[in-house]
Amino acid sequence: MRLIGKYGPGAKPAAAVEADTDAWAESTESPESRPGALPAQRTSGLSERPPAGGSGPDSLVHVPTRQFAAEVGSYGPQGGALAAEGPAGAALDPAGLDPTSFETALAARESAALEARHRQAADGGDPDAACRLGTLLLRRGELEDAEAYLRRAAAAGLRAAANNLGVLLHQQGHRAEAGQWWRQAAVAGSAPAAHALGLQLRDQGEEEAAEYWLHFAADHGHPLGAYALGDLMEHRRDVRAERWFKVSADAGHREAAYRLARMREAAGDKDTAEAWYRTAAARSHARAALRLGVLLEERSGGEQALLDEAARWYRQSAQNGEARAACALGFLLRDSGDLTAAAEWWQEAAEAGDGNAANALGALHAGRGAAREAEHWYRTALDAGDQNGAFNLGLLCAGAGREQQAEQWYRRAAYAGHREACNALAVVLLQRGDESGAEPWFSKAAEAGSVDGAFNLGVLHAGRGEQRQAQEWYARAAAEGHGEAALQLAVVQEQRGNLAGALERYRQAAAGGSAEGAFRLASVLDRRGDADAEAEHWYAVAADAGHRRAQVRMGVRAAERGALEIAESWYRRAAEAGSRSAAFNLGLLLARQDSEAEAMLWYTRAADAGHGRAALRLALLALRRGEPVQAENWCRRAIDYGPAEVAERAGRLLGALHAELSA
Repeated sequence: MRLIGKYGPGAKPAAAVEADTDAWAESTESPESRPGALPAQRTSGLSERPPAGGSGPDSLVHVPTRQFAAEVGSYGPQGGALAAEGPAGAALDPAGLDPTSFETALAARESAALEARHRQAADGGDPDAACRLGTLLLRRGELEDAEAYLRRAAAAGLRAAANNLGVLLHQQGHRAEAGQWWRQAAVAGSAPAAHALGLQLRDQGEEEAAEYWLHFAADHGHPLGAYALGDLMEHRRDVRAERWFKVSADAGHREAAYRLARMREAAGDKDTAEAWYRTAAARSHARAALRLGVLLEERSGGEQALLDEAARWYRQSAQNGEARAACALGFLLRDSGDLTAAAEWWQEAAEAGDGNAANALGALHAGRGAAREAEHWYRTALDAGDQNGAFNLGLLCAGAGREQQAEQWYRRAAYAGHREACNALAVVLLQRGDESGAEPWFSKAAEAGSVDGAFNLGVLHAGRGEQRQAQEWYARAAAEGHGEAALQLAVVQEQRGNLAGALERYRQAAAGGSAEGAFRLASVLDRRGDADAEAEHWYAVAADAGHRRAQVRMGVRAAERGALEIAESWYRRAAEAGSRSAAFNLGLLLARQDSEAEAMLWYTRAADAGHGRAALRLALLALRRGEPVQAENWCRRAIDYGPAEVAERAGRLLGALHAELSA
């Protein structure tokens, strides 16, 4: 079993729903800043008013009096700023101020003067001035003063004042009255008020009325209204949702662009999805940057330029607070060989609560033999709610020989639904003879989609002689790419004489990574005699995977072609891995190359492992050296080892030895 660090090809972090981050605030505390509050309105909604000459407060920078005084110092008798000293050696402009401070101070003075004019006009009964002043105070958070002016202007019929009074009342918790003023403003044609009213009605469960007002806001060019309308329609599974998300996204709403991309991706249109992810990511949408990175990585096919671009988007997303992007970037860096940088990003993600990153760190430390650090990060993953942490703790304990603790961790993860932990727990129970306890966990693992669980369940049934059930589970595992399960099916097909079916299953087994499957496939093709090149390919696949008989076969084929160095290399690999046939063949090859002493060593190793021909060869060599007792001993062993032909020859040689010794 392998440590789980990354959850599948592509096993990549899924995106979650994000709150609307594109709301335009009308004041220092928007309604969105509190749980359950309505999104803030567009700034343009605040400045909405009947046409009037001159500049309104929206076009100026508003600086409180204290900040203004801090910037320019105290005022002299003529109202001019006193000269201020800059840092030592810094150049000052002719007025004695650096340009930035001068511009700030000038804007503040203009704003203060404008506020004073609005206040004077409002106190004199001008409703438009009252609206402007109330809006300015609302922005500054001076709600009590703002309310009086906004009420006066709203009572005079100014829709901008009614809208902004609704915002103020909503912030104060007076939602019913806020809705009344928003309705008045919306009826008068205010798109921001229609949007706010629509959201309030939606939250009250009045979806039809909410849709009407959101539609009104969207039709009047309000991007937030279009987004909220799309959101409502998507909730209802209305296909028109995509249209309104697009309207909002085209107007610059990054969350709408992200939602549109998700819809396109779910529909299988990854090209369009990628384009919208780019749009949202370019506006610093963290999850869009994450998904864009995932799509680029998926279609990279190893192309470095796309992997580099994916890394850039992961980095941007991570820097904007998306822990899953930091985790994904860590895997990308690991795959490129930069483990140090990968560990840094994983740690950042893990400390932000990403269990997958914590598991990756644990696996990294476990691979280095740092069990204590690995355990720390696996526990961190578990604390983050990732049950892979419990499973990996089980693997860690099992590797350290702490079987009882391993079983406890497997059991914890299994009860939490971790399918591979179910399989691991079943294996532990079966190994100690508890077949009845193991079977339900194998079943649970298999039903949850564990191919190893399905295969093991097949093995369990096969051990009981329940071949039909065994074949069903093998077939289920093989369908998911389990090579050893396909091998079991192939062997049955070959035994039944269904060579075509066997070949198909052997190919499936070989493709699933079964070295035995590759060897058997090559053997069948070899016997058939019409696919020599393909047979050698599969022998080579199996041999490279460490299959000893395949290595011997590769050695034999190389020797037949006269490629003795290649043959010797394959024989040595197999012989050193314990193949007695390879040891014997290596001895023969060395003997032909006049390396008799080394050949004797390999003959002996093969004979000690039970190779009859090697024992017979040693008997003949002993007889040639004039060592009849040794020859007799090797003859007896050759007779015991077989096969029949070797035993017969060894018997004749032994009889001749006895006759010679008795004479």
